[in-house]
Amino acid sequence: MHIKLFLSIIFLLLLSLSGTSCTTFSAGKTPENGLADTAAYTSAGSDEIPALVSQRQNEAALLAGDAAPGEQQANEDTDADQADESILDTALELIDSSHEFWTAGDRDRAIEALDQAYAIILKLPADADAKEVQQKEDLRYVISKRLTEIYATRFTSVNGNGKEIPLTVNDHVEREIKLFQTVERDYFLESYRRSGRYREQFAKTIRDAGMPEDLAWLPLIESGFKAKALSRARALGLWQFIPSTGYKFGLKRNDWVDERLDPEKATMAAIAYMKELHQIFGDWATVLAAYNCGEGNVLRVIRQQKINYLDNFWDLYERLPRETARYYPRFLAVLAIVKDPVKYGFTLGETDKPLSYEIVTIERPVHLQKLAEKSGCDFEDLAALNPELRHTATPGTPYNLKVPAGMRNTILASVDALPKWSPPKQSFVVHRVRRGETLSTIAVRYRTSIGRIMDANNLRRGRIIRVGQKLKIPLREST
Repeated sequence: MHIKLFLSIIFLLLLSLSGTSCTTFSAGKTPENGLADTAAYTSAGSDEIPALVSQRQNEAALLAGDAAPGEQQANEDTDADQADESILDTALELIDSSHEFWTAGDRDRAIEALDQAYAIILKLPADADAKEVQQKEDLRYVISKRLTEIYATRFTSVNGNGKEIPLTVNDHVEREIKLFQTVERDYFLESYRRSGRYREQFAKTIRDAGMPEDLAWLPLIESGFKAKALSRARALGLWQFIPSTGYKFGLKRNDWVDERLDPEKATMAAIAYMKELHQIFGDWATVLAAYNCGEGNVLRVIRQQKINYLDNFWDLYERLPRETARYYPRFLAVLAIVKDPVKYGFTLGETDKPLSYEIVTIERPVHLQKLAEKSGCDFEDLAALNPELRHTATPGTPYNLKVPAGMRNTILASVDALPKWSPPKQSFVVHRVRRGETLSTIAVRYRTSIGRIMDANNLRRGRIIRVGQKLKIPLREST
């Protein structure tokens, strides 16, 4: 069976079973012995790839041929290990080359490089050690995921530099505009007012990243420009990251901070995520759909249809989950209104002013309430400038605290006069679930919240608790 056909079957099976995000495989090895490196593959023509592969595959044989007859048996195990490593290194180089071809727009060569990589790892002996077998499986998974991405974009046709989002106003968008004009009018106006705190800086950061500046309006439909917005799916912050996606794009979460709540850090993470999605899908309409529900869900829908979906996103729209399907037209509705408010019956008033601040490095735990009282600074201003602080207190390691402009020296002088703050100890009780109980009834019984019970027990949204299950119930904090 031809390798491409075999791989096509594999990636379709994996796609139906796998999660949403692409796994990136990395290795700490570099080519040795003067053999072709990744750059050689990326610069090679399609006909040259097999020759480069052949050169790499012959490495072990060349090494063995240089050994003296009396040494050959003694070096047999070493040569075998080197040959196995050569196989894995070559496959990894080809995978990297495939990525280079893909980003350069040469999908045929990208697929060919993956074909070669898969053919090479099949040569790894069945009796290889456990570490090499695991590396082989990791590479097989990465190859399948890369093929998924490439095949998802086989019909894409990206015009221009990707720095503009076409403002389409069709029936789907008009329905969302109507909602903003009526039942969601107050939400829209309040969100627009709050946008002044962040949007200008967001727009600059996004523009500097080479992306459409209009994406700076995305938090209006994500969070209403509320820094501490929390969704039913446990997504948090202005850009609404769930913990796993936030972690993937560098947002830390520990006992002291949750960087999903930091406007600047979350913006950089959102940019990185959308750039990755744009590399997969090639158009901003599909990128935003995937940002809302995950790339795996969108890829599954694309795989099920046989049309050139990027020529008409609205055909894909009809097949997406309802909440995700509304996401892009809702975003276009926001753009339509802010670009021509009078046309849609809006008078957009003044926006909140951007938050102006200075940085003060705090070396020890200090509660912001005590710091505000000592310095004369407004506590709400301090808290608003530092929403990522989970206890509204600085951690025990050096922390760059944002303080209102002009207050830096006063804050520094006040910190030295404050005692070290210790967070209240969290206490728990263990509850055994009884018949008929739900998280809601248990939360009421212990005067806590469903969210705190879910966090304490690592429960996901929609998780069903069972009779006899033991749950840790966090009690109220005592200060």
